[in-house]
Amino acid sequence: MVNFRLQRVVLVLLLLAGAAVWFALPYVNAAAFIVRAANLTDGLPGRVAAARAHATTRVDLPPIVTRHGAVPARVYRPARASRAVLLVPGVHMDGIDETRLVAMAEDLAATGYAVVTVAPPDLRLFRITPANTDVIEDAAAWIASQPDLAPDGMVGMVGISFSGGLSIVAAGRPALRDHVAFVMSFGGHGDLARVMRYLCSGSVPAPPPAASIAGVVRGADRLVMRPPHDYGVTVVLLTFADRVVPADQVTALRDGIGIYLRASSLTLVDMKQAEAEFARARAYAGALPEPSRTLMTHVNERAVDKLGPLLLPVVEQLASTPAVRSLSPELVDPPRAPVFLLHGSEDTVIPPLETLYLAGHLRDRVPVRALLSGLITHAEVDRSAAAGDVWELTRFWRDLMRY
Repeated sequence: MVNFRLQRVVLVLLLLAGAAVWFALPYVNAAAFIVRAANLTDGLPGRVAAARAHATTRVDLPPIVTRHGAVPARVYRPARASRAVLLVPGVHMDGIDETRLVAMAEDLAATGYAVVTVAPPDLRLFRITPANTDVIEDAAAWIASQPDLAPDGMVGMVGISFSGGLSIVAAGRPALRDHVAFVMSFGGHGDLARVMRYLCSGSVPAPPPAASIAGVVRGADRLVMRPPHDYGVTVVLLTFADRVVPADQVTALRDGIGIYLRASSLTLVDMKQAEAEFARARAYAGALPEPSRTLMTHVNERAVDKLGPLLLPVVEQLASTPAVRSLSPELVDPPRAPVFLLHGSEDTVIPPLETLYLAGHLRDRVPVRALLSGLITHAEVDRSAAAGDVWELTRFWRDLMRY
């Protein structure tokens, strides 16, 4: 009798332990992803994260054919993948070779996803256009059609910065919406015109009523609005250069802005080369005719207060056009898949207010989960944070990883 009772007790304890492990393991995997993303390789967290990481391979795929031409693609793949995911970078010249994108793809693959990276060509040219959304849609549809990547015909979608909003737009299109498992916007926008107004003026509307985002947004109390970053308003100038200078100056101005933006990108990897490119951008400005010379000088001096007011009338004029509206997830048909919105609470490129408004817009249309985090800068994980920030970010990724 004693042995029988002991066996029952042991069995119950084993079942409870198994249930605890089953419950806790998704959180451990999510936390391990965050530790890898923040590059916290030291100590116990780093060892646990390394132990939970899948071994992965990285292979360049044949270019994916889209309606705007073939685009380079790469897959990061664990031995056994839980889901195929399309990962799209933001506005950056390096495309799928961008350092932070490669790191995120490797971290997601180590978590168990087969990650395909694709960079729409216009985003590599620092341009936000409808063609970007088309390329994202076509790439996601291609992945969903590949039995070796997506045996269930479903694909997850993750977009960084402006690609976040564009990925949500693409996920809601009729040809794709039934093949999307989830879509995540990492520091993305809800209304492109609203973002451009912020970049040009620094002004934003009041936050949405608390009742409109209750239950779907965490961290709304962390919202901090900062003055806009010069990088964002420079991208606006490049996009609308044909609206502010004579036709025979457009190409030259865009080339000069491209030098400056490439220099800004290089600051993340090679400051010496970045400074050389900044110097080249300053010299380039002196050779331009007016009004391009003045505009390029404002770019070089990071004079948001001078450049923004010159661009604001153009933004207001184009805000209601079909092309701009088509790039805003708040103004098009929503996806059918769950939507996850992650934003840095003090982002100065795309303000965190965008996530609040988009979450409120989507809450009665699709399952939506949003988080403003002090752990996030603009679409990347910071190393320093409070325990509460880490827990909330872990919960966010754990919820996403269910799909």
